[in-house]
Amino acid sequence: MPAFGVWINAIWILLFAGFDLAFSSYSEDQCSWRGSGLSQQKGSVEQISLHCSEGTLDWLYPKGALRLSLSPRLPSVAVGPGGSSSGLITACVKPSEQFHGAQLYLERDGVLELLISDRLESSPPPRVRCFSRLPGERVALFLQATPHPDISRRIASFRYELRGDWTARLSLDSNPISSEEACRPCNNTEILMAVCTSDFVVRGNIRSVVEDDNLRAAVIKVSATRVFRQKYALFTGNSRLTTRGEVRTLLQCGVKPGPGSFLFTGRVHFGEAWLGCAPRYKDFQRAYVAAKAAQQIPCELPVD
Repeated sequence: MPAFGVWINAIWILLFAGFDLAFSSYSEDQCSWRGSGLSQQKGSVEQISLHCSEGTLDWLYPKGALRLSLSPRLPSVAVGPGGSSSGLITACVKPSEQFHGAQLYLERDGVLELLISDRLESSPPPRVRCFSRLPGERVALFLQATPHPDISRRIASFRYELRGDWTARLSLDSNPISSEEACRPCNNTEILMAVCTSDFVVRGNIRSVVEDDNLRAAVIKVSATRVFRQKYALFTGNSRLTTRGEVRTLLQCGVKPGPGSFLFTGRVHFGEAWLGCAPRYKDFQRAYVAAKAAQQIPCELPVD
C-alpha cells in the first residue's frame, strides 16, 4: 500500500481547485462528462475539469485512470439555514446502481480513503458518500479502473453535488453526524432563514412515515395544504386536497406520524426532498409575526 500511495500522490488533483489545467478535458456544458476508456493510452491519466455545482460522470469501459477537478461557481460565502457563513462546502457523490469497473478515492492531506469500490454482481447498490472541505484544505478525487478480462459491460457512473454548509446537518454516508446535532429543533432565526433559502417551503400534514433501510432514512408522506415555494416538482396534485409529496430525514431522528399542521422546509438532494426545519405551523406563525413587528424578517411570506 505505501508504494501505491506514493503513486497516487504523484497524480492527485485538487478538488475545488481555483485554477484549470491547460490540458484538461472539458464537457460541452462544463457540468457533466461522458467518455470511454477505450480511447485512452495504456497507463494514461485523463484530465477532466467541471465547473458546476451538480452534474454526472459516465466512464464507459474503464481503463487507466481519471483525474476529476471540480471548481464550481458557488457564492464566495456559503450561508446555511441559520445564517452562518463558515465557508464549509460539502460534496456528495451518488454512484449508479450499476457502478462497475473502477474505484473512487478521496485523498485528504496525503491520506487515501476509498469512497466507492468496484461493485460485484451480488453486492448491494453502493450508497451516497459525502465529505466536506474547509477553506484552504487540500482535498482530491481519483478514479482508477480495476483490471478485468472483459470490460465491455462495465460503466463507472455517478452523480455529484456540491453545496454550501446547509448540508452540515445532512449525512447519508457511513459516517453520520451525531443525532443531537442532526435532529435538534431549529430556533426561530434558523426557521425564518430556512423560509427564505430552502428549495421548498410547504405547509402540510404527515400522512405516514416509512423507514427506508437502504438509505437509512425516514420517508415522510406529506399532504400539502399550501405550497409556498418549490424549486422542483416535489409536491404535485390537481387541487389543494390532493397535493402530496415525500420528504426524507435521518432515521435516528425518530419522526412519527401525528396530528397537526407543519411548515416543511429543506433542500433537494439528488432529486429528493430532504428535511431542514419543520416547525409546527402555529409556532412558525408566532415567530414570523414577532419578527415582522420588529422589522427583522429576512424575507416576506404570505402567511395566513
